[in-house]
Amino acid sequence: MITLNTSAREHIIRMLEKKQSVLGIRVGVKGAGCSGFSYVLEYAYSVEEYDTIVDCQQFILVIDEKSKVYLEGMEMQYTRRGLNEGFEFVNPNVKNSCGCGESVYF
Repeated sequence: MITLNTSAREHIIRMLEKKQSVLGIRVGVKGAGCSGFSYVLEYAYSVEEYDTIVDCQQFILVIDEKSKVYLEGMEMQYTRRGLNEGFEFVNPNVKNSCGCGESVYF
């Protein structure tokens, strides 16, 4: 379903070390931005009945039922370019994105 590059995996592990009672990271999409959808990353404190769980060995990714179809085949990357760093989403389902890069259209 979703894959992570080594940098993304290592960054998430560092993020989770600072939190208590966290199961992993919740990944999803929500309606927002000029192209329709934005990616959402949150700490996962629980798993709901219809959530999909991706076992990443040292943590889990939790994906809600509505986001699953949009995230199928996506790779999460964590990149650093100069002073900028953050997650990037390489998603084969994206048909278009806005000029600012904050939202996508499926």
